Amino acid sequence: MNKKVQKLTLCALFAALSYVVFTFLQIKIPIGADTTSIHLGNAVVVIAALVLGGPLGGLAGAIGMTIGDLLDPVYITYAPKTLICKMVIGLIVGFVAHRLGKINDSQDRSHIFKWVLLSAVCGLLANVILDPSIGYFYKLLILGKPAAELSFKINVAASAINAVMSTIVSVLVYMGLYPILRKEHLGLQNA
Repeated sequence: MNKKVQKLTLCALFAALSYVVFTFLQIKIPIGADTTSIHLGNAVVVIAALVLGGPLGGLAGAIGMTIGDLLDPVYITYAPKTLICKMVIGLIVGFVAHRLGKINDSQDRSHIFKWVLLSAVCGLLANVILDPSIGYFYKLLILGKPAAELSFKINVAASAINAVMSTIVSVLVYMGLYPILRKEHLGLQNA
């Protein structure tokens, strides 16, 4: 199969998967007139970045979760933030796993596990910082300081829970898929 078609197909698959996981497998947490959620959409972004590389994997997750935001009246105003934050997760995960850890060049499962875990932690930690911070400044401008401060604390907690769950799930899923990916040559070689 043509590599470009294969990459595009996988990108579309991960975008659809991130949309479905975020939209239908989430627990919404109301914060006054605002809402946050616990979900595993970020795990899909991490897996996409591990399989496709940072830019394409981040783009896939960003597209899927941004569409999820745009189709939900509660989250529609957060679509630009989602697009940026999910792209950042993908870029960081891809950089750490593929550029620093060179996971596609190794056959050592312990080496791959270490770099997959480290890349997931780095990408999702960046999201724990970035997502609530962007949300805070956005709400500060629109809703005022008291509302921004209240939602900031809850958003940090929700983002941290999402990060821990997404790290565990993405590492376990990727390591489970790793033999198949290697056999079918689905990992990018210089991602």
